[in-house]
Amino acid sequence: MPTFAYKARNTGSQLIEGVLDGANASAVVDLLLGQGLTPVEIKESKAKTTKSSSGLNVTLFKQKVTHIDLLLFSRQMHTLLKSGVPIMRALSGLQDAAINPEMRRVIGEVRESLEGGRELSQALARHPRVFTPFYLSMVRVGEATGLLEEIFYRLFEHLEFERYMREQVKSALRYPMFVVIAMAAALVIVNLFVIPAFAKVFAGFGAELPLMTRVLLGFSEFMVAYWPLMLAGVVGALLAFRAWVGTVRGRYDWDRVSLKFPIAGKILHKAALSRFARSFSLGIRSGVPVMQALSNSAQTVDNSFVSRCIEGMRENVERGESLLRASISAGIFTPVVLQMVAVGEESGAVDDMMNEIGDMYRQEVEYELKTLGQQIEPILIVMLGIMVLILALGIFLPMWDLGTVAIKR
Repeated sequence: MPTFAYKARNTGSQLIEGVLDGANASAVVDLLLGQGLTPVEIKESKAKTTKSSSGLNVTLFKQKVTHIDLLLFSRQMHTLLKSGVPIMRALSGLQDAAINPEMRRVIGEVRESLEGGRELSQALARHPRVFTPFYLSMVRVGEATGLLEEIFYRLFEHLEFERYMREQVKSALRYPMFVVIAMAAALVIVNLFVIPAFAKVFAGFGAELPLMTRVLLGFSEFMVAYWPLMLAGVVGALLAFRAWVGTVRGRYDWDRVSLKFPIAGKILHKAALSRFARSFSLGIRSGVPVMQALSNSAQTVDNSFVSRCIEGMRENVERGESLLRASISAGIFTPVVLQMVAVGEESGAVDDMMNEIGDMYRQEVEYELKTLGQQIEPILIVMLGIMVLILALGIFLPMWDLGTVAIKR
């Protein structure tokens, strides 16, 4: 998703600069307006690093604020505020207790902003790499309603759910990736060491070898002769792939294609929609307007294709369409989910229904993960069987032919 640098003014006419991720400039405008800021200038930023006051790039060398840091911050803020601890004192305690130096620095700067007269949401907005638009919108709602401690607890639950879903997706991909890498390593070892040993034996036969054997020997000789070039090609392809995925168009295309992968694709799809439904439900339940809730939840799905579909939903709702019609136009929801959206819209309980949808997708992801091994094993067995069959035919056919000739003699 592209990054935009912006200049905006708050209600006190103070100029604020920062960066935000968004599908386009219009989405960034909506996010800024939702934060109570008036956009002055918005332009796409291609820079991926920030600079210190001395002009040195430091982003690559300093420790980043992790998802766990933000999760703990939200939980501890809820506990301290609920206990009646003043916010400045709470932040001071969290700053002293922070293990991550970067998180300690961020909390310190938030304290300084509060001491300078800014609201908490404005102080957090000065760190867009740490606090997402969704997070800022929720904090702003908490400030307006006086329920900041409850909002921090809801944010903690949301971040915990995000962490859980990411771990589920990683575990879904870990097993098949390990098996594929192991099979590739076995194929390389066989071609570099095993087949060349048999090639010396076959050379003494003095007879024409079967086609399968000639193919195996030819491929093995090619790997032995050109393995440095092949290794360089693989490394180059991986680097080129990373560079391509790092572009806006490349990330969009890859995320779109990844949803069509056999077995893993539907897990990624359901996990993304589960995150969207839960975050959208949380925003609506906390009083965030529908338009802003859609824009914010689009940032939480970790898939630029799904994110753009949700942005399309927002645009359709903005034009006056119902949430159901916008969901149908998005083309990413199942008929069952669309029926649930229709019921929620008719009953005025969209937040509860979206929460149910999020839980339903989460349960489906858990079920898919439990049965992942059963789904992958037949494919792996077939692949392994084909590999063994090719090796067996290529290596043992010449020996069988030699044995047949010897018997006839």
